[in-house]
Amino acid sequence: MTPKRRADVERNERALLDAAARVFATSGVNATVREVAAAAGVGMGTLYRHFPTRADLMVAVYRHQIDACAEAGPALLAAAESPFAALLDWVHLFVDFLATKHGVATVWKGDAAGYTALHQLFLDRLVPVLAELLDAATKSGEVVADIRPYELIRAVGDLVAWTVQDPGYDVRRIVTLLVTGLRQPQPTRVQSSADER
Repeated sequence: MTPKRRADVERNERALLDAAARVFATSGVNATVREVAAAAGVGMGTLYRHFPTRADLMVAVYRHQIDACAEAGPALLAAAESPFAALLDWVHLFVDFLATKHGVATVWKGDAAGYTALHQLFLDRLVPVLAELLDAATKSGEVVADIRPYELIRAVGDLVAWTVQDPGYDVRRIVTLLVTGLRQPQPTRVQSSADER
């Protein structure tokens, strides 16, 4: 049998993962591990016992946030005032998570197979959650645009991907505009002469 981990060890690890997620969302993925340890209220020795390298920390936070995003979908649907409100709240949570995803891509440059496996985990866990949120918002009549969950997750990802530290650009506001646009029917596409051929 695998020996059960001590409660304080698990508590410290979770505190580190939660703190790292917050720090990466607010300060960017280049924030120091010292900043993460301080945010978690633990010493550097404790951080390195759990995560010997920065890459170990990044990958652990990435997996932790995938789990958190996946679990948040049903919880938001149950608690939000409407399915659309749950959808928007979840997308904002997803935006915060994407900062860590891009950081993982940076630290895993030498391991394409490992990063590909993590990306597949990301799709396998999160696309079905977004599908459930979209389906609920569509059935309630709040979302009328014809969009697939994969298209939406890619669109949000693309909006966040090239975000730089620019006080004049609020990516959450732009993503909110995108998601709010799903409440409008898509305009009829004008047929071009090329289509007629």
